[in-house]
Amino acid sequence: MSSKTHRLSDEIHNYIIDHGVRENIYCQQLREETASLPYAMMQISPEQGQFMQFITKLLGVKRAIEVGTFTGYSSLCVALALPDDGQLIACDINEEWTNIGKKYWKKAEVAKKIDLRLAPAVDTLHHLINDGQSNSFDFAFIDADKLNYPKYYELCLQLLRPGGLLGIDNVLWSGSVADPTVDTEDTNAIRMVNRLVHQDTRVYISMLPIGDGLTLVHKK
Repeated sequence: MSSKTHRLSDEIHNYIIDHGVRENIYCQQLREETASLPYAMMQISPEQGQFMQFITKLLGVKRAIEVGTFTGYSSLCVALALPDDGQLIACDINEEWTNIGKKYWKKAEVAKKIDLRLAPAVDTLHHLINDGQSNSFDFAFIDADKLNYPKYYELCLQLLRPGGLLGIDNVLWSGSVADPTVDTEDTNAIRMVNRLVHQDTRVYISMLPIGDGLTLVHKK
C-alpha cells in the first residue's frame, strides 16, 4: 500500500516494460527508429501506448481522433486495438514525420484504419463538426502544440459522444506546471487547459502520472 504514487526509477520502469507491456513488433521497431530523431522525446512511452490500447479495447472504440501524430506510434497502438471496421482520424502537419509511421502502419496491416489528415488540426476538427460528426467519436487523444490545447479540448469534446473518453497528454510538463518560477507560453497553456478541465462540469476527470502526465476526460 502507498498513499502516494511511486516515483519511477530506471529499474522499475524497465520492470514495467518487461512484465507489463506486450509490445507489437512493429510498435517496437517504430519506437526504436523514432529514438534516433532529434525530437524523439515527443513520442509517448510504450507503457502509455499499451494503456491507450487497453482503453480502446475496454471501451469497444470504433471511431477515434488523434491530435498530433508525430511518427505514428500512438496511432499504431490504437489502430491495432480497433476492430476491422474501426477508424482513427490522425491529425498532423508534418509529412516527413508521419511518413515514418506510414511504413509501420502498412507492415502491421492497419493502414486502412488510419485516416491521416495533413492540415492544421483546428481546421480538421472544425471540418468534422461542420460535416455533422459531433457526438459521434468514442475516443480522442490530444498530444500536439500546447498553445492550442484549450481549442483542441473544446473541439474534441464536441466531437465525442456522451460517454466517450478524451486523453490529454503532457499535463504535468516535466513538473513545470507546478513550478511558479516557470512562465513560458507552453507551460501557461497547459496550466490553462488543466484549470479548464478541472472546472468543467460537463465531464468527469482523472489526472494520472503516466508518462509526462495524462488526463482522462469522460464526457457526461
